[in-house]
Amino acid sequence: MKSPMKPTEKEQVQAAEDEIDFALIELLFFAYRDFTSDPDAILSRYGFGRAHHRVLHFVNRRPGLTVAELLDVLRITKQSLARVLKQLIDMGYIVQVQGPRDRRQRELYVTKKGHALALALALPQSRRIHSALNEAGVEDRAVLERFLRAMVDPELREQLDRRPAEGGPAREGGT
Repeated sequence: MKSPMKPTEKEQVQAAEDEIDFALIELLFFAYRDFTSDPDAILSRYGFGRAHHRVLHFVNRRPGLTVAELLDVLRITKQSLARVLKQLIDMGYIVQVQGPRDRRQRELYVTKKGHALALALALPQSRRIHSALNEAGVEDRAVLERFLRAMVDPELREQLDRRPAEGGPAREGGT
């Protein structure tokens, strides 16, 4: 009985490369670059970056989100969030409110000014998505949503199922 030959290192590398879908990886890189370019231009006028965008997006979509929940969603360090959050609060885009059940918790809400900026950042992205769907002839949006959901780590998908809350104290009475 003949023992099977082990693949050479070159053959192993080639097998790994054959398994990789470089075309889709590059498309995702280019799509992300262009998807973020419009908000990046808007953010630069405020001296903000992508971290500010992500914080504004999630606080706008989920009023009352706690700092701990936001850290869990964004997967960034406390120090990074603290710096970005301080800027957004100091400039009047977000307010922190003491949690009603736990005084140590801090709930986050966008102000009217924060809500307006969040919408200004989302609008060009939404237009880009709808344009791409039309150009690609995608009529079943659910297919794309299932694909993107499947790209998220299974243990983190529960974050996708949290529905945005409505209103909040800052939106109604904020600046």
